[in-house]
Order: sequence, then C-alpha cells, then structure tokens
Amino acid sequence: MPEFNADNLPSRHFINHIINEDLKLGKYNQKVHTRFPPEPNGYLHIGHAKSICLNFGTAQEYGGLCNLRFDDTNPSREEDEFIQSIQADVKWLGFDWQDRLYFASDYFEELYQIAVQLIKDKKAYVCDLTQDEMREYRGTPTVPGTLSPYTSRSVEENLDMFARMRAGEFQDGEKVLRLRIDMASSNFNMRDPVIYRIQHSYHQRTKNDWCIYPMYDFAHPLSDALEGITHSICTLEFENHRPLYDWLIANTDVPCKSRQIEFARLNITYTVMSKRKLRRLVEESFVSGWDDPRMPTLAGMRRRGYTPEAIRNFCEKIGVAKSNSTVEIEMLEYCIREDLNYAANRVMAVLDPIKVVLTNYPENGETLMGSNNPEKPEEGQRELSFSKELYIEASDFMEEPVKGFHRLMPGGEVRLKSAYIIRCDEVIKDETGKIIELRCSYDPKTKSGNDQSGKKVKGTIHWVAAKTAIDAEVRLYEHLFCKENPDDLDEGEEFTDYLNPASLTVIPNAKLEAGLAKADIGDSYQFMRQGYFIKDKDSTQNKPVFNRVVSLKDSWGKMQKK
Repeated sequence: MPEFNADNLPSRHFINHIINEDLKLGKYNQKVHTRFPPEPNGYLHIGHAKSICLNFGTAQEYGGLCNLRFDDTNPSREEDEFIQSIQADVKWLGFDWQDRLYFASDYFEELYQIAVQLIKDKKAYVCDLTQDEMREYRGTPTVPGTLSPYTSRSVEENLDMFARMRAGEFQDGEKVLRLRIDMASSNFNMRDPVIYRIQHSYHQRTKNDWCIYPMYDFAHPLSDALEGITHSICTLEFENHRPLYDWLIANTDVPCKSRQIEFARLNITYTVMSKRKLRRLVEESFVSGWDDPRMPTLAGMRRRGYTPEAIRNFCEKIGVAKSNSTVEIEMLEYCIREDLNYAANRVMAVLDPIKVVLTNYPENGETLMGSNNPEKPEEGQRELSFSKELYIEASDFMEEPVKGFHRLMPGGEVRLKSAYIIRCDEVIKDETGKIIELRCSYDPKTKSGNDQSGKKVKGTIHWVAAKTAIDAEVRLYEHLFCKENPDDLDEGEEFTDYLNPASLTVIPNAKLEAGLAKADIGDSYQFMRQGYFIKDKDSTQNKPVFNRVVSLKDSWGKMQKK
C-alpha cells in the first residue's frame, strides 16, 4: 500500500469512511485486503458485478489486495463449469486476482481443527436432533429457545462423535456439530447454530476425503481470517449474521480479526436476482442456457452485447448504500447506450424489407461513401454499394400517410442516407393487395455530400442494395419479465407466470449491408435507427446472427436532462 496519508483517503461512500477510520486508528497495519467469495453453484449475475466492482475497486483505491475465493462447501450443487465461468466473468469485468485464487476447501483441515478446539473449549457439541426438532427447540422471536438435550455430552464424547462423523460412521443428517452460544438470543443466528453437517457427496477438489462439510457461516469468517482479509464486504442480508461472524473471530485463534461490512444488494426492475430462480429458468428450459441474452447473468449480458465498461459505469452510478432499493433497468440500458454510442460503428440494416426499384437509375450501380462513426471521426468512412434495386423498411413507407409522417409516400420525396433523394412514383401490389414493390425515381443532382439541387426534404431513411445485401437472422430482445417486480407475488403465483412472451422476436431474413459479411463474433454495431447489435456465436458461414443489445430509445437519459 502507498505511504499512509490520513488527509488523502477516498470518501465516496460509507464503506470508505469505515475503512478510513480503521486506518487512522492504525488497525491492520494500515493495510486493506478484501475478497470476492462466490459460491460455485451457478453463473454470476449483474448483482455480483456490483460486489466485484466494490471489492476489487476498494482494494485498488487503497493500494491493497483482493482475493478471489470460492466458497465450495456444498458439493452437491457445485460444478467446475461454474468455477470457470466465474473466473471468466471477473476477468471480463477488468479485474485480476493475480496469484490469489483460493477455495474454502483449501482450509478444510484447518477448519476441522478449529472446530475440534471449540469442542475442547466447551463451545461446540455434537447434536442428534433432527432438523424439525431443532426448529422446534429454537423457539420463536418472542419465546427463547430450549437447550438441546445433547448439550450435556462431555468434551470427550463430543470429540469422539465428531471424529466418527468425519470417519463416515453416520448417515446424512444423523448428527451435526453446533456452537454453544445463547439459546435466548434475540438473533436466531446465535441460538446454537449448526457449523458442520454430514454429507456423503463427492467434492470436485477434495474427492472423497471428506463426508462432513462446514456451514457457510462457519467457513466464511474463518476463511477471511486465515487469508488476512481486513474488511469483509458483503450484502445486507448478512447483517444479522455479523454477530456470529464476530463471535467466531473472537473465540478462535486466527491470525486476523477481520471486520464485516454490509452494503445494499442490487435489485433491478423486470429482473430476478435469485440464483435459485435463475437455475430453475435454465433447468426447466424457460431460457436456452445460463448465457441466454435475456438472462441477467454476466455471461448472458456479454453475449447480449453489454460491455464491461458500461457495467462498471453502471455500478459506479448507482453508488453504495446501506438500505436496499430497486434500480430502474432503463438506467442500465442508458449506460450501455452511452458506451456503445461511442464504441460502435454505424451500419445499415433493414429488418422488414420492401423492395424499391429506381426506374431511372443506371444498371451498373456505383459505390458511395458513408461515415463509420460521427462520434469518432478517426474511424473514417466505409464503402456502400448502391444499385437500381434497394430494400427499405416497410414502416418507412405509408400509402395513406398520417399527419406528421415524413418518410416515403406516393408522390413524396425522402433522402436515402448517404445517397440520393428519391420520389415514389408507383406502388406495386400482389393479388392479395399486399405491397411488394415501390417504383421510384432518383434525382442525380442530390448526391449526398455533393448536393447541387437545393432541395430540402424532411425525412432521411436507411437502405441496403439488393444486389449485395446479405441475409441474416436478427434477434430482438425485450425484458425477460413483464412485471416490474417479478418477486412480488400473490399467494399461488409463480414468478414464471410473469415471463414476457415477447422477450424474444426472431427475424429470419433481415437484409444487411455487404460489409457485415466480414464481422467477427462479438463485433458490435449501431444499426441505424434500429438499435445496437452484436454478432452472435450461433452465426454460420452462410448466415450470420445478430442480437439486439439495446434499442436507441432512451427514456431514462431523457428524464435526467429535464
């Protein structure tokens, strides 16, 4: 850490204030060491991004360190796929744990020996009560709990029972190890909590070495202490667990007296953040997988086309608070647009094509030039193939225009982006009355960049040349849920009842400008007047697939400017 200067410490939020006070008092040798401790039982979501940015970001602010530690204490729900995906997500967000990758399983022997010492100190005992019996003995918020009849076991008997639990002599659920704290505590977490349970499950790292596993509330604080974590930053639901965290730190011989600090978790409208619910969406095939672009997982957002810069900016904008609240999803979308508006080059794509024939245009066509990105002039221009036959959006033509419609209409004129002004002369329909073609004429004196006509038109529309256009599948995404808070349910309702049937619309044969044939997987573009899009991994050599990242509409940004 840089040389300590009490007058030059960050003070953006209350966590800074707590850490600053610790540093001024000389705690932790004026060092800051944090950690991000995910459970490898699913993919990370946007809520985890806030925690990642806060833990790694806090360490960076103070010139300290941040560990990545997997809480792998429940092998029945954990998979290597999740471990690999979590590491990829943290790196994608731009953070590096360097050589500090740890697992709670690294400490299984040390945690076991700490438990043994607690038994010797008469602070832990083996209990045979069933889960239902423990729940009954625990009491109610207004009625103190009752001591387990097994608290009378001697130290020797408890040590023998615990050793036999480890040796595999008992079945799952037959016995547990509990702390001896206070059955009359107003905090249920202090009413003799379970710290070890029997679970005959194969562990991906320790194999079959263990059949007893520490509970999260035991393994977490002690892992922090063993790693020298100074400030254990976690979400608000662990506030009631802090007395137990502090009790374990105070009653065990550990090298660091870590301090737990809670902050408000991230909630976003039209989104669920429960890993259990996200797992259900995947396992019951409501979505195509953990990286479905509609999912709030970081893998899904990455595939959708969200950028790490935008997500970090979002986390910065929402700030760090002590009380829970819900952020509008439009704010996240604003951050995505803000980043892609600068980063993404402009191209033309027609999603609902209608053919335009320029009756007075030469057969051979020409090459025009279009700006790649007006926000970045250094990106220069690209070549656009222009020809006699074009495609425009069907919505850019109206046979009987309504008031205020300034695009193409019979007898009306409109400018083609980076090209010419055209006039609609004739509408061709099929036998059902459907419009299949527009016959138009162009004015050669109105070439974009060299307009000599003096004409002024109110509308400009995008287009692609029919001769060189490529076919593509385009996927339009909306919110996964149609209810603002899908966790707020009435009796008998399921959160899946509010899945949005319009969350995915597939356009099988959109027409894209020819240059997009060279796009790589993951390349992002602004489809003019359509939104931001990214090339998806489902693309084939013959047919690319593009996901809409976000539309161009920005209600949240407009609200902030009022």
